[in-house]
Amino acid sequence: MQHETHEPHTAHAHHQHHEGHGEHAGHTGHGEHADHGSHQGHQGHGGHHGHGKVSWAMAAKATLHCLTGCAIGEVLGMIIGTALGWGTAPTMVLAIALAFFFGYSLTLFAVVRAGVSLKAAIGVALAADTLSITVMEIVDNGVLLAVPGAMEAHLSDALFWGALAFAFAIAFLVTTPVNKWLIGRGKGHAVVHQYH
Repeated sequence: MQHETHEPHTAHAHHQHHEGHGEHAGHTGHGEHADHGSHQGHQGHGGHHGHGKVSWAMAAKATLHCLTGCAIGEVLGMIIGTALGWGTAPTMVLAIALAFFFGYSLTLFAVVRAGVSLKAAIGVALAADTLSITVMEIVDNGVLLAVPGAMEAHLSDALFWGALAFAFAIAFLVTTPVNKWLIGRGKGHAVVHQYH
């Protein structure tokens, strides 16, 4: 009789253990579900920041910022090259180099003024402006080379300034969609916006 009484007790204990295990498994599953939900939420949050709607006005402002630095650098390069009596090629190289320098400098100044270290600001400027300035310089100088007599014109000639203004206008129109695309993907001038 003692043996028969012991068996139901063992079975009952086993049943309780099995139920506890089931509850534990359910609890674990619930935790996994919560983690999964959290993960989905995180993905959604990241997607919201990475693919926000970008207005043409925002893209145009970023392009105008880039154009300002490029214009300063190019005009200064043309003045220096002409004053030194350089030919078309070296003058153009100097103008492009100064365009990059002043284009980066404007962003660098704004970011450093916001309290970022110089080293970090240089990284921000490179990330924000490199593609934008490159596209602008390719288009700008391509237009200048295409306009007959533009590269041979002197600073006192209306042709020089007219061709330069026309080249900048075309470069602005081409670069603005590029900046819009970059900002929409969290690149280009999007990396500067957090410091404004």
